[in-house]
Amino acid sequence: MKIKYFFTSSVIIFSLFTLNAQESDSLQQNISNLENIVIVGGRNTARTAINSPVAIDVIDVKKIEKLSPQATVNDLLNYLVPSFNSVKQSSSDGTEHIDPATLRGMGPDQVLVLINGKRRHTTSLVNYQNTVGNGSVGTDLSAIPASAIERIEVLRDGAAAQYGSDAIAGVINIVLKKSFGGSISATYGVTNRNDGENYSLSSNYGTKLGNDGGSINLSFVVSQRNATNRSYENNLDKFGDNFAYDFAPDPAQARANDETIMAARGLSQKDFRFRIGDAKIKNQQFFINVIYPLSQKLEFYIFGGASLRQGEGAEFRRLPSETDNVVSEIYPNGFQPLLKSNIYDISQVAGIKYKYDNWIIDLSNTFGENIFNYQVANTNNASLGIHSPTRFNAGGHSFLQNTINLDVSKKINSYFSLGLGTEFRYEQYKITAGEEASWARYDKYGNIVSEVTKPEDIIGAGGSQGFVGFSPLNSINKNRTSVATYADLAFTLGRLSGNIAGRYEHFSDFGNSVTGKLAVRYEYAQGFAIRGAVSTGFRAPSLQQQYFNNSYTDISTTGNKIVAKGIFTNDSNLAKALGIEKLKDEKSVNVSVGLTFRPVNKLYITLDGYYIRVNDRIVLTSEFVNDLIQSYGVEGARFFTNAVDTETKGIDWVAAYSFYVGAGKLDVSLSGNYTETKIIDYHFPEVFGGDRNEYFGPDQVNIIESLTPKSKASLGLIYTLNKWNFLVRNTYYGKVTRNGYPYGGIQYHSPKYVTDFSISYSLTKNLGITLGGNNVFDIFPDKQIYENSYYNVFKYAPVQMGITGANWFARLNMNF
Repeated sequence: MKIKYFFTSSVIIFSLFTLNAQESDSLQQNISNLENIVIVGGRNTARTAINSPVAIDVIDVKKIEKLSPQATVNDLLNYLVPSFNSVKQSSSDGTEHIDPATLRGMGPDQVLVLINGKRRHTTSLVNYQNTVGNGSVGTDLSAIPASAIERIEVLRDGAAAQYGSDAIAGVINIVLKKSFGGSISATYGVTNRNDGENYSLSSNYGTKLGNDGGSINLSFVVSQRNATNRSYENNLDKFGDNFAYDFAPDPAQARANDETIMAARGLSQKDFRFRIGDAKIKNQQFFINVIYPLSQKLEFYIFGGASLRQGEGAEFRRLPSETDNVVSEIYPNGFQPLLKSNIYDISQVAGIKYKYDNWIIDLSNTFGENIFNYQVANTNNASLGIHSPTRFNAGGHSFLQNTINLDVSKKINSYFSLGLGTEFRYEQYKITAGEEASWARYDKYGNIVSEVTKPEDIIGAGGSQGFVGFSPLNSINKNRTSVATYADLAFTLGRLSGNIAGRYEHFSDFGNSVTGKLAVRYEYAQGFAIRGAVSTGFRAPSLQQQYFNNSYTDISTTGNKIVAKGIFTNDSNLAKALGIEKLKDEKSVNVSVGLTFRPVNKLYITLDGYYIRVNDRIVLTSEFVNDLIQSYGVEGARFFTNAVDTETKGIDWVAAYSFYVGAGKLDVSLSGNYTETKIIDYHFPEVFGGDRNEYFGPDQVNIIESLTPKSKASLGLIYTLNKWNFLVRNTYYGKVTRNGYPYGGIQYHSPKYVTDFSISYSLTKNLGITLGGNNVFDIFPDKQIYENSYYNVFKYAPVQMGITGANWFARLNMNF
């Protein structure tokens, strides 16, 4: 323990002593990368990260991918951009398979993702398991292979006036490689607990296309990450310390029944252990980036890719005493259901670009689709008894987006640049029903239960245990269109520069939105500048939020009737009866002000404060359970609604310095973020009489306000000496609060430090090896209090750095 803190403290002290930093928009990139031309932040193509009027991070993925312990885009951003947070979730249905991510404390759906400046589609998955980003729909960044990426630009400022819906917190733009040559990388990793083995084989190849400056770049990745288990160790030797008994009608009798079963069969507690941890994930990914000049002035381009992710996550375990859920003839020892996924992600962008007399005309079509199909294995439909299958096709959902863009820009003179454009977008969302037995509940005669079914004729719970399939009543096929026009004027007048932008957008399903932005930068002395921006923004309610539903039938708590439970759409009869309004767009105001310092050539520091106000923020409500709901034949119901207004305040700082130490070069960088989000107002339907806990309980408030760290900082060192490269990075995660309402308590998870370390050696000019680890000191969040651990099943909450622990890796890189 003393060695760990000595090592961490030494790195921090050494770095602070040598650091007075530069805006290294990646924590490890060379200072020269600050001069890179960036796409985000304005349509002035001469703008760089240094002279931008708003905060922009530039992460040079090509330079850090060999050294970094992180291999996916989500993980890279999580450790390199302090205002970005992403944590793997456990036992949370589809959210285990696509990690939710946030920027500046906002929701996953409040940051826009671009590829080569073109809008990326979101997933079809709605996060609804009370995880980070509950009720939101994000973008699957990890569907884009890191080997295909040249750099990532992170615009930390509201940009809806420039890029449209979803850009409330900022924009992440992924720039694909167009370099020549080839590379192959093979990685193997394993955790400290000898599980979670991961394998990855990635390749990239680029070459000329034609003789006029064309290029083609191809990337391919195959990877697998095995599951981990981080449940309480005392599940091995304290059988019965779990939630199932506490919720049983007679806990003592339930425990006695299981102990009798165990004794009769010679079983040990290991036969009943819960699996809680990271899901098993397999990935196959392909990406292409093509540029082909048709003439000196006309260029054709196409890029995009396809990925298949196959996941397997563990749901809550069913014990032998849970006779309503377990068919004992099939599973005499109970079972833990497995939720399997097949996620297809497809994208393609094609366009032409014409350049003439400082005019650039860019016409493109962007297509993207995300398909998420579910299977449930190692399970049963208890209402079918011994006739139940043990594997079910549970249905799925898909989201399709097609965008046609016309962008026109011109550098008018040395002072002004103009950008104009129009956009048409089509979106479609579907939910597909699973096989009947995955969602239906049957009586003992084999008929699907209905309002006339007698409860005594039902022998068990319906649907596939662990994840109830989508029924025909859940099935939908909805679409919408939007049309937008926008203008962006960039100016440079001596030491004053900036841009003015405006956008009008019309959605077929909710109406119009007008947004604007003003951003300025003033260099008041050589190397010293002040910058700031004010903008309005919006986020259209996604089709997923408008139409996702997963209602199912069950016996009421009184045991005398059949009722409905689940998430209901806002246009359902139940929603209308309760006075829940149709969703409308979120409106935002974003204000930022910052300082940039560059006192010497290789030293740069930035400090940016921000304020984001969001009105009518869309959230998923708590589950309503009361007499009013039951009078409509529904026992538990949740809805998407514009329930809250929020304020977010924060500050970002970035600093870096690059200098020579002995015969080698040391790159040092320090960055951090503090963000605080508060709910400042609630909007309740009149029928709830202002009962906030029923409508939007403390657990839901906790997810928005304090489930992600308010503070986060990262300190990185890279030392290059001849054929050697050394990386040390420390990441600080601030305190997190977790509210287990209504079944648990409030727990404060103390701040944590995580250290990454790697050593790389070039065996030859084109062959190198890297050894290292993520979280090398095996740091975990604080153990959960008993009330929040589901009675000693969940040892840790998936907060801060997650619950994987130390992960060691070896990587072989070859260039050709």
